[in-house]
Amino acid sequence: MLEALQYEFIQNALIAGVLVSIAAGIIGSLVVVNKITFLAGGIAHSSYGGIGLAIFLGLPILFGATIFAVATALIIATLTINSKKRVDSIIGIMWAFGMALGIIFVDLTPGYNVDLMSYLFGSIIAVSNEDLIYLTILDLFIVAITVLFYKQILAVSYDSEFAKLRGINVNFFYTLILILAGLSVVAAIKVVGLILVIALLTIPTYLAEFYSKKLSSMMIISSLVAIFFTLFGLIISYYFDISSGASIILVGVTTLLVVKILGKK
Repeated sequence: MLEALQYEFIQNALIAGVLVSIAAGIIGSLVVVNKITFLAGGIAHSSYGGIGLAIFLGLPILFGATIFAVATALIIATLTINSKKRVDSIIGIMWAFGMALGIIFVDLTPGYNVDLMSYLFGSIIAVSNEDLIYLTILDLFIVAITVLFYKQILAVSYDSEFAKLRGINVNFFYTLILILAGLSVVAAIKVVGLILVIALLTIPTYLAEFYSKKLSSMMIISSLVAIFFTLFGLIISYYFDISSGASIILVGVTTLLVVKILGKK
């Protein structure tokens, strides 16, 4: 693997893996704690519409996915804040609508023949310098918002009723968490793709729960675990010439099983 570091695309892949892992660790913790994994999954697949729109309009893929992911997060938050009974139906509709819209936009784009599977399952070795800049900005924004509003996010995540009594705008921070989840999904598109993004958000956090008692420590441990998954998955992908996104998730699931088995013993 060391000889491969001379190639720029490998260097970009490693940097992108670290950047995405930081976002996944932080926001994955919020997704798991707030029990909104299904919501995050809906946002992930809905953002496919943004990918198709970006291709149709000739915009950067990550930019289009970001706009669509944030818009979807706002719509889902608005529809589910006061009524969570129909949340599964709402997610299903947004999920199907986003995927269908993305496919239609791609079909309407003349002469476009790029393999869309790379967006569904990830293609980290195709990360460009512009993508790295975009991922860095997303990371900085996610970290800044989390640090700035950590106490409010903590209160809303563990006891929304108590947070409301303390005068915290629960609806605002619920919406903010969904938006951050959407941004994390966008960050992970290049690494593991839309299909596998939820696994990258949840598996590191699930492991981190074994070793952390605070949300802040869970975020840090989750990020470190996600970095391990990503880097080790890239090594396996390089040596065996297999999909990087699938390799990363396979490393995560295998690690989780080993930890669970050793924990029982």
